[in-house]
Amino acid sequence: MKRILIADDSDIVRDRLTELLNDVADEIEIAHDAPETLDKVEEFKPDYVILDIRMPGNGVSIIQKIKAFDCSPVVIMYTNFPYEQYRTKCMEAGADYFFDKSSGAERIIDVLRTAG
Repeated sequence: MKRILIADDSDIVRDRLTELLNDVADEIEIAHDAPETLDKVEEFKPDYVILDIRMPGNGVSIIQKIKAFDCSPVVIMYTNFPYEQYRTKCMEAGADYFFDKSSGAERIIDVLRTAG
């Protein structure tokens, strides 16, 4: 069973990811900002969190908090800012993956499919 939380402030990105992930997800929840993301992780207990770097409340700042939950989901950073300094900061904070929004959707699907 794959429970996925998509945390992004863009309606277009959320809708697109939801559409793409329907075949590999059992349940999908949506969050619009960092505080809502933390609430949803606590309530929904996702297996995966797909997290935007630049959303209200700052996605990078909550990675460690997400990983501290008992469910400790896999964190996939999904960004329009695929710069090395962001990748380093996210990975040091505990992100498991870091993908560029312009080319990373298929990579997310690959991660989810290979996870079993």
